[in-house]
Amino acid sequence: MTIQINSQFDGGNIEVVECRDGAPVKLAIRQDTSSEFYQWFFFSVSGLSGQECRFEIVNAGQSSYAKGWEGYDVVTSQDRHHWYRTPCEYEGGVLSWDVNTDADVVWFAYFAPYTLDQHADLIAAAACANGVEYQSLGLTHQGRRIDYLKVAALPTESMNDPVNQARSKLWVIARQHPGEPMAEWWMEGFLDRLLDEDDATSRALRQLADVHVVPNMNPDGSFLGNLRTNSLGVNLNREWDAPSMERSPEVYLVKQKMTETGIDLALDVHGDEALPYNFIAGTEGLSSWNEEKNARLIAFKQTWSALNPDFQTAHGYPRTPQGKANMSVCSSQLAHSFNCLAMTLEMPFKDTADTPRPHTGWSPERSMRLGASFVDMAYLALTDKLLS
Repeated sequence: MTIQINSQFDGGNIEVVECRDGAPVKLAIRQDTSSEFYQWFFFSVSGLSGQECRFEIVNAGQSSYAKGWEGYDVVTSQDRHHWYRTPCEYEGGVLSWDVNTDADVVWFAYFAPYTLDQHADLIAAAACANGVEYQSLGLTHQGRRIDYLKVAALPTESMNDPVNQARSKLWVIARQHPGEPMAEWWMEGFLDRLLDEDDATSRALRQLADVHVVPNMNPDGSFLGNLRTNSLGVNLNREWDAPSMERSPEVYLVKQKMTETGIDLALDVHGDEALPYNFIAGTEGLSSWNEEKNARLIAFKQTWSALNPDFQTAHGYPRTPQGKANMSVCSSQLAHSFNCLAMTLEMPFKDTADTPRPHTGWSPERSMRLGASFVDMAYLALTDKLLS
């Protein structure tokens, strides 16, 4: 059977440079729509059964984060439900791997994808849960809904006690960068646990706070197979100081809703191409940063690492000097505008160096578990019960 390569589906991205019998299959990652960013790929291969084949991504060395390929193994599946790692080599700017399989069709991706169909299922299930309000905040440039969920106290829980008279506001958003699908896997784990009526911590958090959730900030980019941008080539996480309906309706409409509700605690969920760790990027670069805010951030990170050992505090981005914050970035803008603790969570595309699982690397399942543990983390943070 002749090998056929296809990426014409939700989130697909690859271009065939050369595919001929007896030679490595040479591929190239397509750039983001109207942008020079590229790193995300997702494609299927048929006709592999019973033969060995080598794949080479020949433009890997010119991608947006070329160092991300060092120590990276490609995510692979035969059924699109279970994903495992195929070992890779990265040399001379080319990412390559060998396949020998009996499967008729195999899928390869930069990370296990989270498609818009999966997103629709996630939204539908959450919107049907008790105490959840769904709203479309508006439409993207390609006409896709910006889905928002407000998770409040269960109707059966008392709303008359003092703690419920001044409810906290927790905001959690994900996937500003569409080629970081671990962020929406994280969201699924978070929402699954938050909406579990038999989970005592989830019920307690919902009594304490309204939880505002946008599971996918960039549905256009997700569908198009982009790494970092929307359908106009705009990086949404550089739009928070002055978003517009013309360039970034996704940010404009979400920020408008945030202004309506207020924020006490915010988390923006992402993935990092190069670092093999889960970590928090804080807002130490704000001019208003002080020792009290720093102590709270440190306590937050230390507590989460105690709750989930897949999260760690030793590795992350260099600390931004005070007064040098990029105010177009979501977490810095929210921390400044709402005088709240706002943070960016980064998860790896590779494996976690401290808690490795080589067969899967960092995976959908582990992302979901980390998301579920944020229920405990948010409850402790909003009740000021962080580790000292």
